[in-house]
Amino acid sequence: MNILRLLDKLSHDKFFTTEASRLETITDISLFGKKAAIAAVPLGLGSLMATTKAETTKMNITGAALKSTLTDALQLALVLEYLENEYYSIGLSTPALIPNADRAVFMQISKHESAHVNFLKSTLTSLGTTPGAKPTFDFTASGNFSPFTDYSQFLVLAQAFEDTGVRAYKGQAGNVMSNKVVLQAALQIHSVEARHASQVRRMRANKGWIELANGGNMPSATNPVYAGEDNINQAGYNTSILFGAAAGSAAYDEILSGSDAQTIASLFIV
Repeated sequence: MNILRLLDKLSHDKFFTTEASRLETITDISLFGKKAAIAAVPLGLGSLMATTKAETTKMNITGAALKSTLTDALQLALVLEYLENEYYSIGLSTPALIPNADRAVFMQISKHESAHVNFLKSTLTSLGTTPGAKPTFDFTASGNFSPFTDYSQFLVLAQAFEDTGVRAYKGQAGNVMSNKVVLQAALQIHSVEARHASQVRRMRANKGWIELANGGNMPSATNPVYAGEDNINQAGYNTSILFGAAAGSAAYDEILSGSDAQTIASLFIV
């Protein structure tokens, strides 16, 4: 595959030449389902304020479900960050794989992914949940890719992984809304992943955004990453009316469900 890279832009991109800021560890995240005590209730009103056993049980179940949904979303994000972090670590340590002109980009992206991994592990621990162990990865996807012997394939998978991460974070937004602190941090990570995706896409001479179903100059093996991206209907509005289907679909990124993101990640897990 012939890959054109926009090397001349790298020296002008401040985002990829400045040191990444450390994400602060969350140490004070409130537990879900915790009932506030009712104090100083006037005599005679206690029965009106009391919570019945059935209501208490319902509150506990709801709180546990919220926490489970939240931590499941974070565990999925952690798997994806483990995958990206290890991928770039191996790529940077493979002699003569990444051209010198491109190393600054991937060194910076690698720092970001490492910070994301540490943040997610710390957050899960703060929520009283043990972070999942890093899986054993097979970046050849059972022999379908050779990313560490062919730089063009390294870029292909880098694009696929970053595009997957962007869509997956968006897809889990609703599952972390129960904790505003985590939601804010997840959105901050999402935007950085989007910057990664755009940069890697441009390095492959693609546009920074996704057009139609295919991610742009990508092998069919990566089609699951872009499934649904040809959607032109948003909240009942046909986005192709003014500018056509290509522009209409490109103007809106689609989400990946948790199960779809897990399916994609599992292709690279032993």
